[in-house]
Order: sequence, then structure tokens, then C-alpha cells
Amino acid sequence: MKNRKLAMTSRTARCLVVVIFYLFSINIVSAQSGNTDNQYRKPLLQVLKDIETRFGVKIKYSDPQVKDKWVNYADWRFRTNVDQTLDNVLKPLDMKVNKEKDKVYKLKEYEYNRWDVKDGWAYLDTLATKYNDVASWEKRKALIKPQLYEALLLSPLPAKPNSKPIITPKRVFDGYTIENIAIEIMPGLYINGSLYKPLNYKGKIPVVLSPDGHWEKQRFRADCQTRCAMIAKMGAMAFSYDLFAWGESMLQFKYEDHRRSLAQTVQTLGGIRILDYFTSLKETDTARIGISGGSGAGSHSILMTAMDARIKLSAPVVAMSSYFYGGCPCESGMPIHFCAGGTNNVELAAMAAPRPQLIVSDGGDWTAETPQHDFPYLQKMYGYYGLSNKVENVHFPTEKHDFGVNKRTALYDFLIKNFKLNATAVKDKTGKYDESKVTIEPETALYVFGDKGQNLPKNAIIGFESLKKLFPNFKD
Repeated sequence: MKNRKLAMTSRTARCLVVVIFYLFSINIVSAQSGNTDNQYRKPLLQVLKDIETRFGVKIKYSDPQVKDKWVNYADWRFRTNVDQTLDNVLKPLDMKVNKEKDKVYKLKEYEYNRWDVKDGWAYLDTLATKYNDVASWEKRKALIKPQLYEALLLSPLPAKPNSKPIITPKRVFDGYTIENIAIEIMPGLYINGSLYKPLNYKGKIPVVLSPDGHWEKQRFRADCQTRCAMIAKMGAMAFSYDLFAWGESMLQFKYEDHRRSLAQTVQTLGGIRILDYFTSLKETDTARIGISGGSGAGSHSILMTAMDARIKLSAPVVAMSSYFYGGCPCESGMPIHFCAGGTNNVELAAMAAPRPQLIVSDGGDWTAETPQHDFPYLQKMYGYYGLSNKVENVHFPTEKHDFGVNKRTALYDFLIKNFKLNATAVKDKTGKYDESKVTIEPETALYVFGDKGQNLPKNAIIGFESLKKLFPNFKD
């Protein structure tokens, strides 16, 4: 009896295995062949392997990128060309590939902010058909500008707090001074920075707003301190300030908040409030206010110059491109690029005309093609005013994405020429810029609110949810 039960159990187990194998086989056949009832559905992982086999290519991907992703009408998306096949397969999933080298691709999430070079150029050419002289261009600018404020939820501008800036004691160095400043731009919302100022000066002097980009250590980096100190030694004020949820702003917000679209609004409002402050100072020459930032702060510089006529000179560094809209929500999170029927960063940069503008580009990022198409467009726009020489491009084809010494040198030259600064104060006997006399301070010395944030004002708001309450029209 016992043996009989064991035999029956064994037969039952074998039957169960057969059934499971049969059902599994059906699923495999279904996944491989498919039909219209199941939309010829296949797992993305299988489709990628099919593409690799069919076209003899290698596609790099991580497990999370392909997990639980399916392709409808998978085999119907194949074409004779591998690039077109990948495009057909991946677009519905909001994915793409970057070609690393011949027959090697890397899977990526769809990058709304990055276009093919030719697509960016073609779109810029389309924008350029909307104007052909100063009158038509000024009409276009008048259409774009107010819509930028609306897109950023800054129309009308929020009420300005009555509080005075918080200023730390002045520190004295070789030819310049530094004091840290926090400005309340909305109730409980602060923007922090450090003001580099000439040690000795008479009368009114220029101001150069110096927002900092997405590089490590933010405005506390040695190259950032060096740039601002050199500008001060030449005879201008340089105000180095944090991006939103970046640097000292992280006392109020998390780094993740910088990756929220509202970051662009807060940064822009911060720039406007900084201009309010410096234009109120008796020592500021309001005819000589400039802005220069690199990377994401370069995008910020372009936008600020397009929106605020108080800026008389701009120098976006490794930023401007017709085929790249900024890789961070602080650059493209709000719908500024849909203003006036659509625009891009090069057209926004053209809104600086006829004010002096320096475009610094390099061969290692999205500014690699600047001299070929984007800069000639700007020259044409400035040519409407008869001032093509007021826009310049300094290109470093062998350099990468940074604000290195050669890029700083280009900025120094441009500021000296256009703001009439004192070149001899920063050059050695051979005529080269000498940055060696700049003191690099420890990060904590540049804090407004103390080395542990102990001086953060009591009314300071904390967290993104508190910030959203200041912008009731903002929608996640």
C-alpha cells in the first residue's frame, strides 16, 4: 500500500512537471512568435539580444534598465538598418542608445534635453526665419521676454522681503577683500554668496555676477575663488553665489531638490534679487554690470541676460548650444523653451544683443560645434545692429568641460576690454596673468551661516514642501 502511494505521488509529480513544461513552452512560443491578440509582444531584453544577433552589434545595458519592460509589435519594428531599428524599438519606451564606437551602443533613458547636432542646427535655422532685421528681431524679443517670466511663475514678481542682507565681517587679502552675503529673496528663502571687492577703489565700479555651475565643491572650489579674486584685483566686484539646493543652500533643502523643476524659478528669482541689491549700492556702476557662469550657471547667465536689461555684459562658459538644452531641471525644468512658439538657448543668447557677449566653448562637451553654426548665427544677429564685433567666441578644441585657466583668461581679456579694468594689477612682468597671489580659503570661511549652519535665520524655511507653499501656482 505504501509503495502504491509512493508510485502515485511520483506519477503525479511527473505529470505536474510535464504540465508546467508545456505551459512554459507555450509562453516561450507565444513570446517568440506572438500575434495581433497580444500585440506581438516581447521582453525588451530578448529584443535587444535579437538586434545584437541580427546586426552583429553589442548593446550595453544594466539589469534595471531592461527589467519588466516589454516591446509591442516587436518584430514589426525591425528594419534593414540597425540605427533605425533601435530607434523604432526604443522610442515608445522613452529610451535611446548612444553610439560609443563602431558596432557598440549604450542604452540610455530618453534625453529630452539632448538633440542630434543637425536637428539642433535645423531648428535654429527655422527660428531664424522669423526675423530678418532689427525691427523684426526686436518684435520677436518683445514676444519671448514676458513669456519667460510667465513660464517661470514670476509674472508678476513675488513681493520682495523688507529684510536687509546678512553680511559677515570683511576679510582682507592681497588687493581684494571678501565678505559673505545672504539675501532673503522670499520670506524665509535665502540665496548665499561671497562678495570679492577691490581693496582700494574710487568712485563707481563694475559688478560681475558669478553664479557657479555643477562642478564638485560648488563656489568653494579653488578655480572659482581664483576667478572672483582676480576680477576684484582688476577693479570690479565679483559676487559668487550658489545655485538652488547647492552649496550653502543645502542647509534649507536637499540635493534632490536641485533636480526639481522649481529650482530654475528659484535660481532666476535669486539672480533678480541680487541685481536689486547691487543696483542699490552707491559704489555700483550700473552701466557696467555683467554676468559669467560656467556649465549650468552658464545656462543661468544666458537666461538672466535675456530677461533682465540691467545686465550689460554676459559671458556664458561651456554652456550655449543649439542641440543641448541643459542636463538639469535647473536649466530646462520649467517650460521656458516653449515660449513664443518655441525657442532654444542660442536664440535666448541672441537676446543679449547688442550688449557685449563672450561665448566660451570647448571640444569635450555639447559646445564642440559652436564655431560652425551657433556662433555665426549670433554674429548675424549682432550684425542687425551693426555690431558683429560685440559678440566673441573663444573655442578650445582640445579642452574639456571646465572653467580652467584658459577659459578664465578669455573672460579676463573680455572684461578688461569691455569694462575698462586694470590689467596691470593682475599681470606679471611678462604680461601673463598671475593668479599665484590669490588666497584659497577653506570652504567654511565662505559660509554666511556659520561652519555648522548655526546662524541660519529662525524664519528660514526647510524642505521642498515649504518652498512649494511660496508658489501656489506651481504644480508637480
